[in-house]
Amino acid sequence: MASHKAHHATGWAAGVIAAAVVARAGAEGSYFVWSILALLAGVSGGTAPDWLELAWWSRKRRLWITHRTLTHWGLGWLGLLAYSYFSLGRHSWAPVLFGFAAGGVMHLLADWPNPLGVPWIFGRHSLRWWRSGRCDMIVIASSWLLAIWVSDYVFFDNVHGLKAIMLVKSLPLWSFRPV
Repeated sequence: MASHKAHHATGWAAGVIAAAVVARAGAEGSYFVWSILALLAGVSGGTAPDWLELAWWSRKRRLWITHRTLTHWGLGWLGLLAYSYFSLGRHSWAPVLFGFAAGGVMHLLADWPNPLGVPWIFGRHSLRWWRSGRCDMIVIASSWLLAIWVSDYVFFDNVHGLKAIMLVKSLPLWSFRPV
């Protein structure tokens, strides 16, 4: 499990991705209102699998469901993401739901490298790369690189990404040829 701060930071990245996808689908609305709401819903969805487990109706705020069970179910979040994506442009609530689902999927991707894993389809699966709370910067940087790439693709036709690839190819490291 990534830390709360890591889930929050990756939620912002998921919100940026959701806002760009909503704009690309033509469902951004006047003054990009729906894209902005998708961004904010992505932030909320980035921590949702954890706060959905809390019994808000109780004074003690205990978990009403075991951690990383139903609220972390990957197939449910992916289904919600697909349903809301195909509803973009048809229903006014779809951009907000899409942003929320994008944040939830990003949360699961941040939890996946942990030994506890995530229940994607039936059983838990873990990449077993590191323990909880470790390597949060890798998770955050990866999510933000993805957000930058998606935004560049949507708003700038990947001009900056292609320039970055050309820059990397021009570095002396790549042109080194052994004798």
